[in-house]
Amino acid sequence: MTKQIWVDADACPVVIKEMLFRAAVRTSTTVTLVANQYLKTPPSPFIQKLQVPKGFDIADNEIVKRVNEGDLVITGDIPLADEVIEKKCTALNTRGELLTKENIKSRLNIRDFMDTMRASGVQTQGPPPLSQSDKQNFANQLDTWITRNKKD
Repeated sequence: MTKQIWVDADACPVVIKEMLFRAAVRTSTTVTLVANQYLKTPPSPFIQKLQVPKGFDIADNEIVKRVNEGDLVITGDIPLADEVIEKKCTALNTRGELLTKENIKSRLNIRDFMDTMRASGVQTQGPPPLSQSDKQNFANQLDTWITRNKKD
């Protein structure tokens, strides 16, 4: 089965989507964006979009339902990354960090701790804007995955 890229697209930065669109066309790799809102995408047989109803984790659940072993999932959602890793997929966040079975549990613990802090009233800062090195890391990880999977 041909491996493909799934994108948790509601919170995915435009610059990352644009990199994915270029990579899809350049390498004939299917990229499917899943979101609960309308997404504008360039015309290409390799770029698909799937609009799901609004609601908590509906897009995430749809991705988990549709992925196949070896697919790449682009997400900043740590619980979604954990679920797709369990299905033997590769998870990559938009900063170019590969999430793996070796590091996902610690990331879940940190996420849960931060949720607890916010729930108790502690003000936490959101993530900083994407840096040039984040974009480069993402592009490098994406190219590595595509190269490895085009050989298979």
